[in-house]
Amino acid sequence: MTDLLTIAVLSGGISHEREISLRTGRRVADALTERGHTVVLLDPDADLFARLDAIAPDVVWPALHGSSGEDGALLALLSAHGLPYVGPASSSARLAWSKPTAKTLIERAGVSTAPSLTVTREAFRELGAANVLRLILRELGEHVVVKPAQGGSAQGVTIIHDPELLPRAMVDAFTYHDVAIVEAFIGGTEISATVVNLGDGPIVLPLVEIVPLEGTYSFEARYTAGETNFFVPARVSESASAGAREVALVAHAVLGLSDLSRIDIIVDDRGAAHFLEANTLPGLTETSSAPLAIEAAGFSLPEVYHTLAVRAARQLR
Repeated sequence: MTDLLTIAVLSGGISHEREISLRTGRRVADALTERGHTVVLLDPDADLFARLDAIAPDVVWPALHGSSGEDGALLALLSAHGLPYVGPASSSARLAWSKPTAKTLIERAGVSTAPSLTVTREAFRELGAANVLRLILRELGEHVVVKPAQGGSAQGVTIIHDPELLPRAMVDAFTYHDVAIVEAFIGGTEISATVVNLGDGPIVLPLVEIVPLEGTYSFEARYTAGETNFFVPARVSESASAGAREVALVAHAVLGLSDLSRIDIIVDDRGAAHFLEANTLPGLTETSSAPLAIEAAGFSLPEVYHTLAVRAARQLR
C-alpha cells in the first residue's frame, strides 16, 4: 500500500454538535491534503454508503461529534461495510459515550472519579422531582455538576453552587438526553489529556490546562477564540502530572480506545487526579486542546493525522 491514500472525512451530521463537526472535518481534511493525500469531505445522509462505494476510499476518518459519530453505531456500520476507519472499535465507543458506564468501568479499575447519581427523566417525573432533588442534595451535597448522560461539548452541563438552581439544571440536561448524571463538584485544575498511538503503543501528550475566562468551560468557551486560556504543559506539580497521565492511560485502556482519544481530568487542590470523561473523537478545531497537545509534543498535525490514517487503513476492526 502506498502511503498516499484516498481518505473520506465524514463531518456535519445532525447532532447538536454539527457546526463543530464541520470545523473539525475541515481542519483534518486540510492537514491530510497538505500531507499529500486525496481527501473527500462527506456530510452523511441516506446516500452515504453509495457515495463511499463510488469513492472507494482507502480509509474513512469519522469527524462526527455527538451521537451521530460517537455512540458506536456508525463505526459498526463502517466495519460491516468493509471500510477501515480512524477511531476505536464500535463497542469501545459505546462504552465511552455513556458517561455512567464509563465512570463505572473507570472506578472498577481503581481510578478516582466524582461520586454521582444517575437519574432518568421518568424517575424524575414519576417519583416526584422534589423527592429526587432532596435525595441528590443529601447524597452529593449542594455543590454538584449536572450533565446529560450522553453528549459532548459541555452542552446541557451546569455547575451548581446554589441548590435553588438544581431543578433548572436537571431540565436543561434532560433537553439533551433522557438520562442525567449528577456528580459531586470537585474544585481544582481542569486538565485535558490527549492519548495517541502512532505505532508504539499509546502515549500521553503534554497535558493542557484549561482556564476559561468566565470560570466555566462552556460550549461558547470551547469554540470561541479568546474565551479560554490554555497552558501547555499544565501548571501542576510533577506528581499531579504523573497522576493525571496515569488516569489517562488507564481510562484509554479500560475503555478499549485506540488511535486518538482525549481524557478529561480534574486535579484537586491536594494534587489528586480524578477522571471526568473520555472522548473517543476529540475536537480538532482551531480552539481545541488536542491539536495544542500534539504540537506541544513537537509533532506536526499533518504528520500525526497521516500516521493515524495509514495505520487505520492497514487494519479492519
